[in-house]
Amino acid sequence: MTFMKSLMGAAASLALSAGLAVAEPAIIFDLGGKFDKSFNEAAFKGAQRWAEETGGKFRDIELQSEAQREQALRRFAENGANPVVMVGFAFADALSQVADDYPDTKFVIIDMVVDKPNVRSVVFNEHEGSYLVGMLAAMASKTGKVGFIGGMDIPLIRKFACGYAQGVKAVKPEAEIISNMTGTTPAAWNDPVKGSELAKAQIAQGADVIYAAAGGTGVGVLQTAADEGILSIGVDSNQNYMHPGKVLTSMMKRVDNAVYQALKDGPDMETGFSVMGLANGGVDYALDEYNAPLISAEMKARVDEAKAAIAGGEIKVHDYMSDDSCPALSF
Repeated sequence: MTFMKSLMGAAASLALSAGLAVAEPAIIFDLGGKFDKSFNEAAFKGAQRWAEETGGKFRDIELQSEAQREQALRRFAENGANPVVMVGFAFADALSQVADDYPDTKFVIIDMVVDKPNVRSVVFNEHEGSYLVGMLAAMASKTGKVGFIGGMDIPLIRKFACGYAQGVKAVKPEAEIISNMTGTTPAAWNDPVKGSELAKAQIAQGADVIYAAAGGTGVGVLQTAADEGILSIGVDSNQNYMHPGKVLTSMMKRVDNAVYQALKDGPDMETGFSVMGLANGGVDYALDEYNAPLISAEMKARVDEAKAAIAGGEIKVHDYMSDDSCPALSF
């Protein structure tokens, strides 16, 4: 109990308690928590869907610091959890240290590749979905200036930005894209105040549509955009409901599908490298009752045509992570 209290306090005691059922799955959420309305929450919803459909149970834990990553992985594995799912690229180093020590445990890491025989690595073609919402941003913009606000300045988030910029330029080659990152540490994922400040600065420069790919920080971006009378674009989860009529769309990164499938496959899952993109339902743009009035039939037809062309390989969206460059945006 002393270890668990030092790890997380009472919440961790519940999550990591003894008596864990054999092969019961576990999920470790990244900093920002499972109710961040974005990346972590999408993973949680996938696990919930699995639990509701099967009647199964899963354990989870919300980290409070970087130091807890390896500790949580080891404790779940020691208690018989299988598979153990971790949400976020930042688990890569810890998983590389832990996986070999528990060869009979299956691990799943989202957003990073860890080459171990008992690991499933799931990555997404975020640039493809971002291209689609970039097209919508360009079509909705009246000023010809749109914004992008990322969380932690890492290649993965630049991948979002680059795909977005390509979509914008495909519609309006002359459009201006104002881009900012929130920070260079994990704190950048959960700073809605800074997100709000960056949004206000971009609005002052003329941006009238802002795409936030920043986890919990994006909540501040969407709120400020709504308050200032411009449009925003959500990310990861469908965030259209947060400000009905003010969120143009959301770039859905189907982390929920990845987690659901991992729990469904269970301890006998196939490991290795898995890519989720437009062609297999891994990413998409959101259209529902909350944003339908903002998306005209012409806008929908144009973006759906591009969606089919990307899925079919006719349109190639440049992946920033393939060569650290972006033809449509300078960092």
